[in-house]
Amino acid sequence: MQLNALLIRLLLFTPLLLSGCTMGMQQDFAAMADRERGQMQSWSQMAEGGQATILGDLIRSEDLEALVDEALSANPGLQQTLLTLRIRQAQYRQTGGEMWPEVSAAYSVGRQEQSEATYTGSLSISWEVDLWRKLADDTQAAGKDAAEQGSLYQSAQDTLAAEVMKTWLGLIAAQKNINIEQQRLATLEKTESFILQRYSGGLGTLEDLDSARTSTARARASLEEYRETLAQQHRVLQALLGRPPGRVTRIPETYTTVLLPLVEVPAQTLQRRPDLKAAYLAIEAATLRTRVAYKELLPSIHLQAALEDAASSPGAALLTDPVWSLLAQLTAPLFQGGKLRAAAEIAELEAAQSYQAYRETLLQAAQETEDAIGLERSLTRQQNHIETALVTAQNNLQQYQRSYREGLVDILDLLEVQRQTYDLDIQLNNLINEHLANRIGLGLALGLGVKQ
Repeated sequence: MQLNALLIRLLLFTPLLLSGCTMGMQQDFAAMADRERGQMQSWSQMAEGGQATILGDLIRSEDLEALVDEALSANPGLQQTLLTLRIRQAQYRQTGGEMWPEVSAAYSVGRQEQSEATYTGSLSISWEVDLWRKLADDTQAAGKDAAEQGSLYQSAQDTLAAEVMKTWLGLIAAQKNINIEQQRLATLEKTESFILQRYSGGLGTLEDLDSARTSTARARASLEEYRETLAQQHRVLQALLGRPPGRVTRIPETYTTVLLPLVEVPAQTLQRRPDLKAAYLAIEAATLRTRVAYKELLPSIHLQAALEDAASSPGAALLTDPVWSLLAQLTAPLFQGGKLRAAAEIAELEAAQSYQAYRETLLQAAQETEDAIGLERSLTRQQNHIETALVTAQNNLQQYQRSYREGLVDILDLLEVQRQTYDLDIQLNNLINEHLANRIGLGLALGLGVKQ
């Protein structure tokens, strides 16, 4: 009866206790995060893109698709993220077990001097009554942790796929730079041979020959640099694929078309981004843990039931005629040096911290999208200008080559025009690579991933 009266008093004072314990929980950080996201109304204007829904739609290549699949299954960094996800899922199941009663059984044998053996069997059940939904909130927070890690794993998959695609394009660009530099070297060698013939015939000067040889040597040095760049890009790709170095991947000779992603309104874009989902789930988890921390200040009720049987034979001790007992225990924290209050304050500050982390992720997502959109426009213009300049330079080179053979221009002028022409060719190749890679980055910023 006394226990029942105590429980009744406790339930009557519950609203006061809860209001006192939750005085600090004034801010709804999840709602604040929703308002922050809703403030982003539109992106910069850009030409209409395709209807790609995943990153793989941007580039149609079976070889590249196979490389991405290999990276997703073998990349060690991604596998670590996957294992972390499985740990969080196991922790969620572990935390959920706290809500269920604990059942334990024991069986023992004892014997004293000049007495028969005594066999004891027991069965006990203990359970914490979740009056304030403290255990439910803790379990829900663990579920949010698992969901957050799932979003982080998706983000890691998307980032890895984008890196493989960009590296693949970078390998094409590196090989094309080698081809251009080889053409430059072949042209310079022809020029050097022509000058040598003129010099041997008494028509040229030693200074012309030295200038030609200098340009040829510089081109050979640049060619070696481009070859090493290609080798490094191959090693980067092997690392992304989880392969040991040494294996060379076959790369196409020409660029594959990369579609322009469709830029949708921020509401659709931001809802797709897994990193933003993870940051929002972190707010929800921190908010739930703040509730748990404040509920630690409230009384708790533990129930325990036990069955015990002692007998002189093993079979008789298997709870055939047990003695039972029931215990209800009410505990309330009175004084712990302010530890529980401090823990609640820390939890609330961590919730505020998770909200600021969400804001940072949101602003970074907006910046990445705007940067990629702006770069798309800029690179398109740059590429058009360099293409025009290259056509003009190639025409100019042909004229200078004819004029030099006729003795109308100096060798230094010819070498300068040759240098400008091939430099423009390499600049255009690098611009194309940057342009295509930026479209992949734009797709990633818009929330396109390896799966919808």
